[in-house]
Amino acid sequence: MRGVRVASVAGMPHEDPLAYALGLEGLALMRAFTGEYDRDFVQARIDEIRRLLDDVSLAAAAVDVARVDTVEGYGVWAETYDGPNPAFDFDGPLVREIAGALPPGVVLDAACGTGRIAASLAGYGHRVLGVDSSPDMLAHARRRVPEGNFVLGDLRELPVDDDAVDLVVCSLALTHTPRLGPVVAEFARVLRPGGHLLIADLHPERLARGIVPPVRRPDGTPGRLAGYCHRTGDYLRAALSAGLRLRRCEEPGSPAVGESESEETARAEGPGPWDVWPWSLEALVPEAARAANAGVPAMILWHFQLAEHGAG
Repeated sequence: MRGVRVASVAGMPHEDPLAYALGLEGLALMRAFTGEYDRDFVQARIDEIRRLLDDVSLAAAAVDVARVDTVEGYGVWAETYDGPNPAFDFDGPLVREIAGALPPGVVLDAACGTGRIAASLAGYGHRVLGVDSSPDMLAHARRRVPEGNFVLGDLRELPVDDDAVDLVVCSLALTHTPRLGPVVAEFARVLRPGGHLLIADLHPERLARGIVPPVRRPDGTPGRLAGYCHRTGDYLRAALSAGLRLRRCEEPGSPAVGESESEETARAEGPGPWDVWPWSLEALVPEAARAANAGVPAMILWHFQLAEHGAG
């Protein structure tokens, strides 16, 4: 249950827009090799690769990027975290469906951030506990949900009593922890028998494509939050080992690269500013990006439930 870290093998991670574009071309060509695309598509990809290699605007655009921990990263991100974020469209419906159907109880928002989900939970009449490792994010959560109880803490050692909560919600956080087992075991420890656990995370296939939050460090240098690719089986093994049973798993997709953006326009704009990598890099090779990402889930959503005492 140890995640695969998204980082370079040695030294500081090196982000090269040419390498990313070529990687998308490679993924697209692999899908063509297995029969999804025809000869013309393959030739177009090879021709595009040649053009990319000759593009001088990409030759000097690469940057070295520091990996930052959640305390530093979310401290920087706290002021703008609640801005437009497409990931919020995925976890909200699941939280509303499960939390809204439960009788009012005690709910833990693990890695609560700015209190986005805690506010929804409180709206259903639940008494909300929030735990996060970022003091800056917690300050926002306390202002947003003044009736909640928000405390500084680590997901691997939650400052919550045994059998204390009816529901645990953890969204967009477990990709930042190297091992799922200890964290999920903590979720099970604080749940009452029959309690529910909801997890929403960036899908490992997206994380492997570099979809990791960027942050500008105080000195202006680029950084990305540390990310770990936990495969679907990693989540399931961690939950089953902690005495949880699976109720539901969803892998929703995301929109493809816009069909209306021409290759010529995208290439004329270049790779774009680092702060919007890798999203802007897909526009360098829109046809290859659409093929590479077709059907690839954006998120992975889990609903587990802790067994009742004496249940088999």
